[in-house]
Amino acid sequence: MVVQSTRVRGDVAVSMIESAIPKHHAAALAARDGRFALAQFPRATAPSRPVQPPRAPEHIRAVRRMLDSHGRAIRDLRISITDRCNFRCTYCMEPEVRFAPRESLLTTGEIIRVARIAESLGVHKIRLTGGEPTLHPDLTAIIAGIRAATNIEIAMITNASLLTRDALRAWKAAGLDRVTISIDSLRADLFARLTRSTSSPADVLAGVEAVIAEGLTPLKLNAVLIRGFNDDEAADLAELARRYAIDMRFIEYMPLDSGHAWDASKWVSAAETRAVIEERFPLVACHDDDPSSTARSFAFADGRPGRVGFIAPISSPFCGACSRLRLTADGKIRPCLFSTTEWDLRSLLRSATTDEHIGDFLIDATWTKQPGHGIASPQFRQPERPMSAIGG
Repeated sequence: MVVQSTRVRGDVAVSMIESAIPKHHAAALAARDGRFALAQFPRATAPSRPVQPPRAPEHIRAVRRMLDSHGRAIRDLRISITDRCNFRCTYCMEPEVRFAPRESLLTTGEIIRVARIAESLGVHKIRLTGGEPTLHPDLTAIIAGIRAATNIEIAMITNASLLTRDALRAWKAAGLDRVTISIDSLRADLFARLTRSTSSPADVLAGVEAVIAEGLTPLKLNAVLIRGFNDDEAADLAELARRYAIDMRFIEYMPLDSGHAWDASKWVSAAETRAVIEERFPLVACHDDDPSSTARSFAFADGRPGRVGFIAPISSPFCGACSRLRLTADGKIRPCLFSTTEWDLRSLLRSATTDEHIGDFLIDATWTKQPGHGIASPQFRQPERPMSAIGG
């Protein structure tokens, strides 16, 4: 349900969230003194042993495309190449998180093989994620290998804290097409508290300028707003779109933290964010987004370059047109970001099996993709893995 709102606080904010998440979800919607109590969604239980997807219907396998049982085709594969990160963002990773053993992570060759097979099954775009993908020692080789094996668009999402012109130039030469950068605050003190790192907004903006200079565009920036923390920076962040003639996108705060302490009272709807931005910069809808795009984009009414996008998985889910599949750094296929079941591709890759068999596995796993994430459902279970271990 799309939430209609203006800039609000207090009881009105409560009713906003109630309109997006049904009241019967008692765990998330226990109102206390006009605010929501801490949302403690039940944890999903991790499987006790590797699981293989059930076999898709033979007529689906015969098409040699990744189709789910709800009529959606997979065209976008998000590959997490590492679970390691130099940030400890409060909405993602606790400081004491333990990383997976390196031997459990997919090798460069395994990543390239999956990319090649995925292209043969209809994938048009690969996004390299993490963790922080620029920490991977073989990132250039991964990009070059995917480019040599496929004609797929290769994108990467990064926190930009480690970007250099030389590294970007090498990745572009290897085959990287474009970059997306996360930046949640322009204030040094808030940035430090949010990321729990020694990096700064200036470091990220230097990365933004380096990406533009090296032509790894169109560049998109992503921000997560948290009520009472950085939500008053919406218009300042939107101004980056005007400054750099790029897309600035706002993602609703989601229950994907490693501490399983998502607080519904800190959620800011896309509609509220848009209203705040329009107090400074009036916007007009673009109406040219791809139907499967996660964002709804707006241009500046005064004609200045740049666009503002809103990714609203809670207030305006886009599951019905989803075209994405995820591969974790340790080789598990997740049909949805919020899947509580994942399929063990790594063990298959490390056995003496054919590309056709791996293709069958990907087709079978895709067939299990659920109709939606179900955050608004009383049966919702927060995934055991945090975002950093799934891949953004």
